[in-house]
Amino acid sequence: MKPITIAIAGCGSRGMQAYAPGQALFPGRMRIVAAADIRPGQLALMRERYGLTQAQCYDSAESMLRQPRLADAMFICTPDRLHFGQAAAALGKGYHLLLEKPIAETEAECRELERLARQANRHVIVCHVLRYALFYQKLKELLDAGAVGEIQSIQAIERVGYWHQAHSFVRGNWGNAGKSSPMILQKCCHDMDILLWLTGKHCLRVSSFGALSHFNAEHAPAGAPLRCTDGCPAGDTCPYNAERYYMGKLRAGQLGWPLNVVASCPDENSVMAALREGPYGRCVYHCDNDVVDHQVVNLEWEGGLTVNFTMSAFTAHGGREIRVMGTRGEIFGDLNGNLLRVMRFEQLDEVIDLGKLNEEFSGHGGGDAHLLDAFLHLIAQDAPVAKGITDISDSVESHLVAYAAERSRLRGGAVETL
Repeated sequence: MKPITIAIAGCGSRGMQAYAPGQALFPGRMRIVAAADIRPGQLALMRERYGLTQAQCYDSAESMLRQPRLADAMFICTPDRLHFGQAAAALGKGYHLLLEKPIAETEAECRELERLARQANRHVIVCHVLRYALFYQKLKELLDAGAVGEIQSIQAIERVGYWHQAHSFVRGNWGNAGKSSPMILQKCCHDMDILLWLTGKHCLRVSSFGALSHFNAEHAPAGAPLRCTDGCPAGDTCPYNAERYYMGKLRAGQLGWPLNVVASCPDENSVMAALREGPYGRCVYHCDNDVVDHQVVNLEWEGGLTVNFTMSAFTAHGGREIRVMGTRGEIFGDLNGNLLRVMRFEQLDEVIDLGKLNEEFSGHGGGDAHLLDAFLHLIAQDAPVAKGITDISDSVESHLVAYAAERSRLRGGAVETL
């Protein structure tokens, strides 16, 4: 079987670091034949790592999309606000798409992209990678088998982590909704998707509260400069000291994400230069961020099922936890710990240690690799794998729930989702 040929639009953390390695991970099934990025340095890395020629590299996704179709499929891993236009153009060229979330900036654009995919008869698979993590696959299996009876309510939390919030949602690409999208969409549409999938039901109404409470000038330490590298008087005690955090990663030999976002080839000189000149060296209290740092969403499902979801930056560690409560028991799950505890009424607890299943848990609990595997299978066979795949129609619903939650947060009151 011939390998699926791939063009990558956006050679950053997702395009080059998460998905391009699939060429080595799935030998003979995937071959990168084109890449686009506005940063010459990223294209140079793609040429070095994947044997591309100068002619196979483009200075933007738009210039690549002006060419005749170059590959079987395109990975769109560019900033959020570019997704719709690039995806629509790629469908017009006949590409199948692996599309980073969020799908688009508006509900209308999400629905239009779904329509264009049907019209072009092309697969558009949105990167809701959590569905492919062994943790959620096992939880889905338990729920579908009725392990705790009929689901009545769910509590879920996404612990963003103080350092992840500072890196991605204050200093980073997703700190300003006008340049990307609201936090509940670009970070938590993963969670909306997984809750819809686990229950197999539709969400009817939501209400939401949240705010940007801490990461603003009002909370800056006295005398704090615009950059952590400029001699902050609170530098020794501030948990958000960029120089201490990123240089600590470097000196510990932790050269992957998030350090490779600060500098593509991290070393003492490149990281310090980036912190002095780029966005990741800025004081977290003096950035242009406006997305929330904590938010809660209450959701009403069809059939009376209720869900509570919390997202918070103010946690020591990142990760997700979930508690599913049914008519015959409950299940508690910790994604980072790779543990599920099944507590059936009047029975001994069953603890499922997913770490003993010899699974690779990097990249969203192994979800990145499993998503790519499923995508390649789909394109090669034109048939989904047994465990399903996140077709754009499924993904649109999760986005509609997130949009409704943001409307509720801004306007108040309960908002219908469909």
